[in-house]
Amino acid sequence: MDLITADRVREMDERERERTLLTLREELMMLYSQQTGGGIADNPAKAKLLRKQIARVLTVKNEMQKLNE
Repeated sequence: MDLITADRVREMDERERERTLLTLREELMMLYSQQTGGGIADNPAKAKLLRKQIARVLTVKNEMQKLNE
């Protein structure tokens, strides 16, 4: 998984942003379910990275909504 920067998110269209957001949330949910199931995470910092990327996408999405109002 590569990092998603705010510039890359701004270049996406609305559908692509929604798809990216959904994918990141699903990946985070899978990671949490693995951890609660007793599995050892191969990268413990991955959850933090995913949360930051989700926040980045949501921030740009909110910026775009403000500009369109």
